[in-house]
Amino acid sequence: MGLWQAARPPRPFPEVWCQELSSLGELAALRARLRLSTTGSRTVAHPERDHWSERLVLIADELTSNALRHGGAPVAAVLGRDGDRWLIAVRDSAVDVPPAPAQGRDPGLGGFGLYLVADLSAAHGWFPEAAAKTAWAVVDGGA
Repeated sequence: MGLWQAARPPRPFPEVWCQELSSLGELAALRARLRLSTTGSRTVAHPERDHWSERLVLIADELTSNALRHGGAPVAAVLGRDGDRWLIAVRDSAVDVPPAPAQGRDPGLGGFGLYLVADLSAAHGWFPEAAAKTAWAVVDGGA
C-alpha cells in the first residue's frame, strides 16, 4: 500500500467555501482565509490552542502549491467541515498526474511536502474525475 492512495474523503464534509487560485502569490491570502475560518483570526493569535489550525494551513499550502506548480489551471481550494474535523481539498486539471511523493532525491532539492501532509493529517488521499484531480487531507480540530 502506497503513501498516497486513490480514495475519496472518509465521509461527506459540508463545504464552507471554495477559492480559485491562479498563482503562488495568492497563497498568503489563502492562509489568512483558512485561519479566519477556523479560529476567527487572520493571524496566529493563540498558538498554544490553535496548533491544529496551523497544521491545516500548512497542509493547504503544500497541496495548493503542488497543484499550481505541477497541476493545471483551474486550481481551487475547498474547505469543508464536519463537527471538529476539517477537510482541505485542492483540485487541478492534471487528471493523469497523481500525487507522487519524492523518492531517491537529495532532501536539499525539496519535494517532500506530500510526506509532511501525510504526517500532519488524520486522513489523506486523492481521486480523479472527468476533468479534475483532487488531493485532500483531514485535520481533527479537537486534537
